[in-house]
Amino acid sequence: MIGDGTNSMSKKRAAMALLLALLLASPLSTFADKNKKKKADANAAQPATPKVEIDTSKLVWPSPPSIARVRYLSYFAGEKIDTTAVPKKKKQSWMDRLAGEQGQTEKYDVKTFPFQLLGPFGMAFDSKGLVYVADQKVGAVFIFNTETRDVQLIRNGYEAHFGLINGLAMDDDDRLFVSDGKLHRVLVFNSKHEVVNQIDQGLVDPVGLAIDTENRFLYVVDTQQDQVIVFDADTLKLIRKIGTGGKNHWLTTPGDFGAPSSVALDKDRNVYVTDTMNNRVEIFDADGQFIGMFGQHGDGPGYFARPKGIAIDSDGHIWVADAFQDRVEVFNREGQLLTWIGGHGHYPGQFEALVGVAIDKQGRVFTTEQYPGRMQMFQYVTDAEAAAEKARREAAPEKTAPPQQPSGTSSQKDGPSAEVQSSAAQQAAKSFWLSRDSQEENGVREGQLVQFSYLEVSQRSSVLQHMLEVCP
Repeated sequence: MIGDGTNSMSKKRAAMALLLALLLASPLSTFADKNKKKKADANAAQPATPKVEIDTSKLVWPSPPSIARVRYLSYFAGEKIDTTAVPKKKKQSWMDRLAGEQGQTEKYDVKTFPFQLLGPFGMAFDSKGLVYVADQKVGAVFIFNTETRDVQLIRNGYEAHFGLINGLAMDDDDRLFVSDGKLHRVLVFNSKHEVVNQIDQGLVDPVGLAIDTENRFLYVVDTQQDQVIVFDADTLKLIRKIGTGGKNHWLTTPGDFGAPSSVALDKDRNVYVTDTMNNRVEIFDADGQFIGMFGQHGDGPGYFARPKGIAIDSDGHIWVADAFQDRVEVFNREGQLLTWIGGHGHYPGQFEALVGVAIDKQGRVFTTEQYPGRMQMFQYVTDAEAAAEKARREAAPEKTAPPQQPSGTSSQKDGPSAEVQSSAAQQAAKSFWLSRDSQEENGVREGQLVQFSYLEVSQRSSVLQHMLEVCP
């Protein structure tokens, strides 16, 4: 009897405890549901935060009112990412996780995966205007259509076998040359992106490439050997070597190199090489003879701190990508600074780990940087275009308020005379890359002061000769 009483009491206590738990849980769950509804209503009522967009259409160098010589266009980061094609995630069981099986998010198809730039370096352009970019980290050559933004790939393990690709060069028949420092060779692809040949004679660490389509020379910068090696672009036979090799980057004598990086050619087939460790650019003729150099070490505009990429525009100006300063600097043949763009940062027109610069036949300037992996695109304004803009500005006041002319003089209603246009063209070609105010403003911002001096050349025109005196 006592046992039965105890059991009944226990059952009553359990029932009371269960009832109490239900009473306590019911208001809490109801309160939680109300809170969720309130939050949902609040989120629905709150307007979406507008996205901040940067207007890059007015991003030019130098800044107004100076005549723009470089315009920002766009950037490219890789293949298009189609978020609508992502399959629904299938929940992974605990047994699969325990067994170490890959989840749905960890699986991908290499053939359809949207690869992005991770370590872009050298660039080249084919006859169709497509842009080729060698990516060291992805192990592939990206091929960009800048109009449609479509991307093709030449991939390691599929279309080719790469070790560590660096530089690119394109022949006039769309043959592609790709330097591979790890495998000590230069691969040759046909226009269908098929490997047809290779160069490995005498190469240790091929990096920068350039091709002379007139003399049929292929220039290969070998960084470890401190040399530029010249091959016949058709037979692929060794012709000559520029620079003294085997000195472990110690040579500073003119004509020798300390870990050179890139090479470019001008219209006269002269050869320009970035001598990275010596912080200078060396110039050679088509026969490999040394003819000049410019540059010195420093951390401001007009100086070098690890120059890497190099390119020559249609007017013969020399564009140098400085990896340490994250700055593209533009010089004339005498080594005088004309302008510069960039600086540390990830915004449009800024760079992080800048390495490459290239210019196509349309005057578009492309740069590659490592962090983040991207290629930026700019438009170069030629000397002739800048001269026309300068003449237009000078003619505008004359049209609005034409001055009185004595009888017998020619009218200016049709614009400036040929004499004025010629003078403007001369000044445009040499003088107005940066106005004095914008140069001083940029110089002060970098902790430097840029000073100018004017040289009177003739009675009809004066040329602004850039005498850069850098003061701390």
